[in-house]
Amino acid sequence: MFRIIWNILLIAILSGCSQNQKISQINYSRADLKKRTFNFFWELADTNNYQILDRYPTKTFSSIAATGFGLSSYLTGIENKYITREQGADRVLKTLQTLWALPQGPDEKGVSGNKGFFYHFLNLDDVKRYKNVELSSIDTGLLMAGVLSCMSYFNDETNETEKQIRNLADSLYLRVDWNWMMKSNGKMSMGWHPEKGFIESEWRGYNEAMILIIMAMGSPTHPIPNNAWHKWCETYPIDTFYGQKNLQFDPLFGHQYSHIWIDFRNIKDSFMMANNDDYFNNSRKATLSNKAYCVANPAQFTGYNDKCWGLTACDGPINKTLTIDGKERKFFDYRARGACSIQIVDDGTIAPTAAGGSFPFTPTESEACLAFMWDTYYKDLVGDYGFKDAFNLTYKDDKHPNGWFDIDYLGIDQGPILLQIQNHETELLWKTMKKNKYIINGLKKAGFNGGWLDKIN
Repeated sequence: MFRIIWNILLIAILSGCSQNQKISQINYSRADLKKRTFNFFWELADTNNYQILDRYPTKTFSSIAATGFGLSSYLTGIENKYITREQGADRVLKTLQTLWALPQGPDEKGVSGNKGFFYHFLNLDDVKRYKNVELSSIDTGLLMAGVLSCMSYFNDETNETEKQIRNLADSLYLRVDWNWMMKSNGKMSMGWHPEKGFIESEWRGYNEAMILIIMAMGSPTHPIPNNAWHKWCETYPIDTFYGQKNLQFDPLFGHQYSHIWIDFRNIKDSFMMANNDDYFNNSRKATLSNKAYCVANPAQFTGYNDKCWGLTACDGPINKTLTIDGKERKFFDYRARGACSIQIVDDGTIAPTAAGGSFPFTPTESEACLAFMWDTYYKDLVGDYGFKDAFNLTYKDDKHPNGWFDIDYLGIDQGPILLQIQNHETELLWKTMKKNKYIINGLKKAGFNGGWLDKIN
């Protein structure tokens, strides 16, 4: 009898310990968030072609921009000892070998890119152009940012794998004919279709394409004109929004992406010199104004508060106008949401990547927001790979009585969370790219000087 009672007590104790362990695992931890987000790239990369899914668990196509984020994420994995340097180098090499071998050409089908650019999305099986998507300048730029980060990180002169990484990365970047994508007005097209030519829309300041223009200017093989940065800056919209004067662009990803790879602290072009500012501080102010707008919550959406904010491009519940609690609301599915003096696109959808990708700019505010969302909505918003893409507490129906929560993770939203937290902690990507001659050349041709840039030989 004693043995039976003891066994029952032991089982109860062990069960309680197990339950306590599970409970502790749902509490926010930045380290846990980083590891789970890294695993999105490490575990979900295709086992044959090593491209990164655009989204998961919904599987539609791979995203070349997500693959760029993935390449840089492997560096964080090494630095945090999630993987060994050898494991990371092997994954990077196989990814670059695949990218280099993919067919390029002007055909409508059967190719993955043209002129060194890649199509926005690629098929999961044969890694060729997905349907009729565009040859994307910005997505190729984000891919090449990841490629160049690996080129500068794997610098062991005696290691054959790392030599191959550097050579392939160099070749991939030098192959891109950036100048081919330029329009007669001196601005770069957003893309090209083999069926109808270049997209009319062009890259003009201010948005996420800073790093694209800088890399294109820095190319020794196909550089864009020396006045490209001036052309970019001449369209800058500067204004004050919710107490912050800065360059206006409504979704926060436009204030984040280029800063993942370039440390803009204390380096200035002629525009920032004239305004006694820099682009890092500009992004800080944009983040604070985005948060202030959400806290003010003029449209009275459910759930917005001082610790729950952040509008950027993300998934949404539905593309439809509905009446919710007696008020007509326009909801969107995937859409670039944001708030600035130029426009406001807000349907009550918050994306964790808005605060996460802004971590270096607003570490206190971002940490508080991520912790609140993690602890408050863990069951619906957090999973094996960290934060799911977005949620909307205003949108309710029979299927979503407590609000809408996304089922998917998005690669281009996972990347900024992981990489920007890492930049805040150790400046990993910033330090890595300060060693890249192409980035340095592009910055100097664009007229940047001061800070760390003046210390580069």
